[in-house]
Amino acid sequence: MRETGRIRRGAWTAALLAVTVTGSLMTGCTSGGGAADDSRTPSRTPSPNQSLEPSDGVTPRPDVGPVLAVKIDNAPDARPQTGLDAADVVYAEQVEGGLSRLMAVFASTLPDSIGPVRSARESDLELLGQFHDPKLAFSGAQHKLLPLIDDAPLDPEPAGKVPDAWYRGTGKAAPHNLYLRPRRLMDSAPGDAALTTGFRFGPAPTGGTPETSRTVRFPSARFTFTWSPDRERWLVAMDGTPTVTTDGTPVAPATVVIQYVKVRPSQYHDFLGNNSPFTESVGSGTARVLRDGRAFEADWTRPEAADGTRFTTPDGTPMNFARGQVWVVLAEA
Repeated sequence: MRETGRIRRGAWTAALLAVTVTGSLMTGCTSGGGAADDSRTPSRTPSPNQSLEPSDGVTPRPDVGPVLAVKIDNAPDARPQTGLDAADVVYAEQVEGGLSRLMAVFASTLPDSIGPVRSARESDLELLGQFHDPKLAFSGAQHKLLPLIDDAPLDPEPAGKVPDAWYRGTGKAAPHNLYLRPRRLMDSAPGDAALTTGFRFGPAPTGGTPETSRTVRFPSARFTFTWSPDRERWLVAMDGTPTVTTDGTPVAPATVVIQYVKVRPSQYHDFLGNNSPFTESVGSGTARVLRDGRAFEADWTRPEAADGTRFTTPDGTPMNFARGQVWVVLAEA
């Protein structure tokens, strides 16, 4: 029987911390960061979140099922993706060679199909610690990472574990053609109460600056978010190409968070020997929040891997997001 609850989370967090500290001592950290075409951003000491609504989901609810997190391929040959528009939260993270990969989190609805699905990384385990025993669907992982995935406070769903949940599409070449039928893994979507991220939704804070477009660059990838007054959403483009799903639906989040984090080498490598970067989502730092055609300076804090990430304005007021899909781009600080 898989151990669950606070004891399992505590043991796993300690193990992950040991790996993280070892990696930091061996490799150190890298830096870089953002402006309108994101350049370096000044750091500030974040103010603590002074109040939390009961509905913000920081405390796990045993009566709510788990979210489904899916690792989605973001190589040019993998696009357009399927089901991305149905995700509640999309995380964009750096992988080998400075490229990007997506982690899509589904709580409100389950689309018929999601993909293409690719492999997990060490960073995913820390990132997903803020959800209560989530399901993680992925195509595989570096073999030395598999024991850490198995011990993490999540339910791993690698390709083939439930054979009829997975299929190969015909429109793309392998490895960019593996898809998931999520309803074969879960009877129903758990609802947004399962989003234990610490995100708050409500009216925009005062201030901010008008923003029509913002580009975030990774070493070998870039994301551009362009405000659409007609849709009242941010239209996504990746590597200069508008992001649409396989049925032609534009991907258009209501809120975009550019979260500045430490990105450093990890202990792991891909099959070509390229180092897998580790994105540190526990800690504190600065962010920019895009909503309603404006950009807002923010601070973020996440003390432990089991905590949600709390965003505040510079004066310590909780930062509200616009209701709808949220994209979080984990950019180098």
